Amino acid sequence: MRENELIVYKHFDKDDAKLLYGMINVAEHFCEMESEEAKALFYDCVNGLIDLAGSHGFYGNIWHCFLTNLLVNNENTYSKACEITGSVEGSINEAVLHDIKIFKEFFELDFAPLTEFLGTDCFSIVQNYISSAPESKVYNSRVRERICNLAKVLSGNSTALDMKETLTAFYKDYGVGKFGLHKAFRLVHNADDNMVSIEPILNITHVKLDDLVGYEIPKSKLIENTEAFVNGKRANNCLLYGDSGTGKSSSIKAIANTYYEHGLRIIEIYKHDFRYINDVISEVKNRNYKFILYMDDLSFEEFETEYKYLKAVIEGGLEKKPKNVLIYATSNRRHLVREKFSDKAERDDDLHTNDTVQEKLSLSQRFGVSIYFGSPDKKEFEKIVLTLAERNGLDIPKDELLLLANKWELSHGGRSGRTASQFIDNLVGSKEI
Repeated sequence: MRENELIVYKHFDKDDAKLLYGMINVAEHFCEMESEEAKALFYDCVNGLIDLAGSHGFYGNIWHCFLTNLLVNNENTYSKACEITGSVEGSINEAVLHDIKIFKEFFELDFAPLTEFLGTDCFSIVQNYISSAPESKVYNSRVRERICNLAKVLSGNSTALDMKETLTAFYKDYGVGKFGLHKAFRLVHNADDNMVSIEPILNITHVKLDDLVGYEIPKSKLIENTEAFVNGKRANNCLLYGDSGTGKSSSIKAIANTYYEHGLRIIEIYKHDFRYINDVISEVKNRNYKFILYMDDLSFEEFETEYKYLKAVIEGGLEKKPKNVLIYATSNRRHLVREKFSDKAERDDDLHTNDTVQEKLSLSQRFGVSIYFGSPDKKEFEKIVLTLAERNGLDIPKDELLLLANKWELSHGGRSGRTASQFIDNLVGSKEI
C-alpha cells in the first residue's frame, strides 16, 4: 500500500489513519475482496467521511477535505520549519516531494470502478457534499473555510511540485496544527490520566484594539510591549490592573486578534492549573510562535499559596523561561495578594517586618510592566457612550442619550467601559428604539 511508503507525513491520528487506509484499500483492492466485504468497508468509510464533515463543517469534496486536513495538521520536521519562514533548504524537500506525490495519487483516486462494482452511486455525495452543520465543533468558520478552499486548490494543482508549493505557502501564511490554525487556547483536564492538554478556543470575541474607546495611554503601553515581543525583541511580563469593567480583559483579547498574523498565540490558564505551567512551557518552547500565558482576574487570599509557585515560574526557577513565552495577567489588585489593616498588627509582632512586606509584594514585582486601567471621569465616560451609540446606529439626541447614560451608571456600578457597553446594549435591545 502506497501509504506505507510515506516518509515525512506519517503518524496520523488513529481514527484518521483507519479512515485513510480503509478508503485506499477498498479503492485499490476491491477486486480481491468478496462483494459484501468490499461493500461493508466502503460504506464504513463513507460514514466516516460524513461524520467528519458533520464535526468539522466540511463541504464540497469531503474526501479531498479529509486529505487536506491531514496535511495541515501534520506537525513534522518540514511543516514546523515552514510555518514562519516559508520555503526551506535541504534534503527534506526531496522527502516531502516524495510524500506529496503519494498524496496526489490519493487526491486522484478513481472510485468509479468501485462504485460500478458495488452498484451504488453514493460516492457522488462525498464528491459534492452540502453541509448541514451551521458550525464546526473543531474549527471556527474562518479556519474551516481555509481548509475547504485549500482542498479545492490542491485538487486543481497539475503536479506534485505545485501541490508542495501550495502547501508550503499555506504553512507560511497560517501555520500547522492547532497552534497554527487557532489563536487562543485553554487547558482541558483529562479525567483518565489526571493530566491536561492544550485545546483551542473556537469562538474568541472578535474585538480589536480600536474597538476599545479611550484608555489610549494604557493601550499604547500594552501595544509597545507586545510588538517588541512578537518582533523578537526584549519584552516584559505584563500586569494589567485597576478598576473592574475598564477593558483589561478586552485588551488581551484584542491583542490576540491583532497579532495573530504575526505569530502570537494566547493560552488561558486558571489559578488551579498553575501546577501545569511548566508542562505547558515545555510543549510550546520549541515552536516558532510567540505565546502569552494569560491569567485573568488574578488575585490571591493570604491562605492561598499558589502565588509562591507562580513566582518561581515567572522568574526564579532554575530553568530559564524560553524567549517565546511571556505571562500577561489582569487583576483588580495592584499587589495581587490580599492585604488587610489587621496585617499591620501582625507585622508589629513580626521580628522581620520588611521580609513579610516584601514577600507579599514579590509576585507583582515579577511583572516588568504594570499598566493601570482606571475608571473614566464623567467626560471620558460620556465620550465612550457617544462613540458606542454612533457605532450601533442609535439616533438619539445627545443630551437625552447622556442623561439616560448618567442615570444608568448610577444604578449599575458606576462609570466604566463595561457599564457604557451594557447601557448601549440595553438601548439597542429595547423595543422602544
